[in-house]
Amino acid sequence: MTSTTGRLFRVTTYGESHGGGIGVVVDGCPPRLPLTAEEIQRDLDRRRPGQSDLATQRKEADEAEILSGVFENKTLGSPIAMLVRNSDARSQDYEHLRDVYRPSHADFTTEAKYGIRNWQGGGRASARETVGRVAAGAVARKLLAEAAGASVLGWVSKIHTIEMAEAAEGGSFSLEDVEASPARCPDPEAAKQIEAAIMAAKESGDSLGGIVTCAARGLPSGLGEPVFDKLDADLAKAMISLPAAKGFEVGSGFASVDMTGRQHNDPFTSGPDGSPRTATNRSGGVQGGISNGEELLVRVAFKPTATIASEQQTVNREGEAVTLAAKGRHDPCVVPRAVPLVEAMMCLVLADHLLRQRAVDVL
Repeated sequence: MTSTTGRLFRVTTYGESHGGGIGVVVDGCPPRLPLTAEEIQRDLDRRRPGQSDLATQRKEADEAEILSGVFENKTLGSPIAMLVRNSDARSQDYEHLRDVYRPSHADFTTEAKYGIRNWQGGGRASARETVGRVAAGAVARKLLAEAAGASVLGWVSKIHTIEMAEAAEGGSFSLEDVEASPARCPDPEAAKQIEAAIMAAKESGDSLGGIVTCAARGLPSGLGEPVFDKLDADLAKAMISLPAAKGFEVGSGFASVDMTGRQHNDPFTSGPDGSPRTATNRSGGVQGGISNGEELLVRVAFKPTATIASEQQTVNREGEAVTLAAKGRHDPCVVPRAVPLVEAMMCLVLADHLLRQRAVDVL
């Protein structure tokens, strides 16, 4: 059993959805990194529930308490422990699920593995666990900015059958562009359609899925290992570990099968400083599992929220047929709130590989 990820920049999350709180321990962050509670809170505020009618109406302030590892707004080099207390848990909303397995949830599989499960909100399988990931991701984000001048930004590029315009998808967005709409889609026309589609699904007791695109800019070349710890392989593992994530691609991804080698290859050119650059970026910033200095571009597909208000057929612990219409507060579409989660996992993987590369570059 493990709740830890990372080799040098190590992150361990803890807590359950309806327990006392959710937290994280970050071990391996270098000392003297400037870090404030406000920088961590900024990312947590983008993840928290109750932001709009498009999200669950659970009301949590999600205020982070830094328990250790930071002094006078600088990291000490010791483990950074952070805690976010739960304040609006309604465990009674899940009483009817005590002996019932929700379709497409982790109820049955968790019980099959451990012989026990926390039926209050899903326990560790709940997306509330990602509070710790986002808090840790904020630390990693600051490390990337200070040590490499790199930035990470995600956005919603598709919900159900509604996609950003191809021209818009290839644009260079700011955080303000993404946050302009609760849909977190920087294409204004697509954002309007997405908001309407999510509200329609909510009102009909259904849910929708979609895609988050995420870009890292300003990365140095050389991050990643050539075999098992390829940069894109570690990113794939990180992204698929997110709740409801079902698909991952980097660069041209699955569209590459429609191309020939001549169409897909990225020709090398000489950059302004004489270093090799690529004329195109179908590789998505990774070649041979190692970053090449171009924009790192990934996409993560999220399934429709499994908990819906419509009646579904399932069984209980005794194998008896049960008709279930879920109660409680749930996202009709997890994708807009998944944007900071994807960013956090990108930051965590990149921070780990940045430190690993610094260990290699000793001469």
